[in-house]
Amino acid sequence: MHIYIETQKTTKELKMSTVGNSTNIFWQESPVGKLERQKLLHQKSCVVWITGLSGSGKSTLACSLSRELFTRGNLSYVLDGDNLRHGLNQDLGFKAEDRTENIRRVGEVAKLFADAGLICIASLISPYRKDRDSCRAMLPDANFIEVFMNMPLKLCEERDPKGLYKLARAGKITGFTGIDDPYEPPLNCEIEIKQKAGVCPTPGAMAGEVVTYLEEKGYLQHQ
Repeated sequence: MHIYIETQKTTKELKMSTVGNSTNIFWQESPVGKLERQKLLHQKSCVVWITGLSGSGKSTLACSLSRELFTRGNLSYVLDGDNLRHGLNQDLGFKAEDRTENIRRVGEVAKLFADAGLICIASLISPYRKDRDSCRAMLPDANFIEVFMNMPLKLCEERDPKGLYKLARAGKITGFTGIDDPYEPPLNCEIEIKQKAGVCPTPGAMAGEVVTYLEEKGYLQHQ
């Protein structure tokens, strides 16, 4: 079905769509486009998706990266997995299907932030490869930068900042990634952060590695 809307200067055609369980819906174009928003912010938007085991340093990197970008005059926003479960995803548990829906929702929000012209930093375990790949596919211009926190399980357990590994080993929580639920590492991530000679990089060094990548790819250049 096509509907025509008359304006003072143009006639616009709107196409009715059905998406999922939503019927009779229309896409409303914005009078201000993504390129214009990027020009206003003097940067190129993207999604930096940080994935890895609990305790691998995802949130540490996300916060350090956000601060570094801020000092450089670049606007970013962090989507933290736990924070999102306090609101947007509070109705989801940790079954496989809930994890998939959790990542899908975050992917859609990240896409909106990127469309707004921001550098969106998503920090989630996101254990399943197909779910991360689905989020990558949401970005029509391929501005999805996957950062793999490749830290050994032993190190993550030793850190155990939230005490969750201890609970999982004791059988008090189930379906915990790395213990009784799998983590599927990326096959072709843009950035991999790992120990060097058995030493973990500092938060500043990790952020610096990502910033260097963003600079080289033109995301931090004034538009």
